[in-house]
Amino acid sequence: MNKKITVLKNGTVFTKDCTFNKTNVCFADGKIISLGGGVPDGAEVIGCEGLYILPGLTDVHLHGCAGHDLSEADHAALAAMADFEYRHGVTAFCPAVMTLPDEEISRILRGTAEYVRNAAADTAELAGINLEGPFVSAEKCGAQNAAYIASPLAEKLRKWQNDAGGLIRLVTIAPESAGAVGCIRECAGEFRFSLGHTACDYETAMAAFAAGADHVTHLFNAMPAFHHRDTGLIGAAFDTPACFAELICDGVHVSAAAVRAAFKLFGDERIVLISDSLEAAGMPDGDYMLGGQRVIKRGNRAELADGTLAGSVSSLYDCLRKAAEFGIPLESAVKAATRNPCLSAGIYDRFGSIEPGKRARFLILRRDLSIDRVI
Repeated sequence: MNKKITVLKNGTVFTKDCTFNKTNVCFADGKIISLGGGVPDGAEVIGCEGLYILPGLTDVHLHGCAGHDLSEADHAALAAMADFEYRHGVTAFCPAVMTLPDEEISRILRGTAEYVRNAAADTAELAGINLEGPFVSAEKCGAQNAAYIASPLAEKLRKWQNDAGGLIRLVTIAPESAGAVGCIRECAGEFRFSLGHTACDYETAMAAFAAGADHVTHLFNAMPAFHHRDTGLIGAAFDTPACFAELICDGVHVSAAAVRAAFKLFGDERIVLISDSLEAAGMPDGDYMLGGQRVIKRGNRAELADGTLAGSVSSLYDCLRKAAEFGIPLESAVKAATRNPCLSAGIYDRFGSIEPGKRARFLILRRDLSIDRVI
């Protein structure tokens, strides 16, 4: 039986070299077949004249959306999150675990692995898990619950990876924690370590990068400021060319000028746009939960009762548009929401670019960057 081929015709395609080019994209059975060329006989044609064709977006750091949180870890909750993400142009995502008791983390990981084994194919794909807690600093814990902070241990990470069925892609760690650098060195071939929720200085951060860390959790947030005498984690990340830096571009966590500065400092090869969204994303104002703590959503902000910022209420698509609004070139913003997150989480073999063999997941945008459709 011949494959049913579909062609996205005459769209402005964001190609592997991260530029826009007018061409056709052919796909079948969920995989991209080719770029360019004519329309095969019998193919279904979707006209894309005047439209941008992007790889589906990939969010490697979010906690929840649509009234649900990863901590629920049941099929209905995760399916609702996947549906929300898909409708907002995100076709792959890595939800993040908060700082919680060990057994609670194990329960979440087991439930998420079970969901992935039975997930529907026509929605956003849960491509990994981001372990944001519990190896964080009490001084910079932000909206993480300090009562459950733990010291990083290789055996604990390996147990959790077993619970997760191999899904853990990123692990946040405060490098000044006792045993942190040794844990990174021992497990660098098994996990991708991200430095964050930390009060570390430049030298400590550089030691962690030398041990194998290659990622920064939400740049500027929950870390010391970039001071001209001790540049801290930000300076160490800048001096580590292989390091990716997450950026919450929701217009709340980081100012427009700081977003532009981050792209200048790190270049569009290294910035990873994330939403860091919580269950209040896509929901009306009111009270919600994050990591067992009450969160209040008012407009585009979500805060703990003491006023601490507690994740965003924006989707990654919102953050992409906000980056463009802040003056980031569209090609750079798209790269930071597609290619870079996939490279940083080790899933670029399946997602993050439009090229033969990869998942046929596309975000089609009109010229004003509004969503035409998600395929």
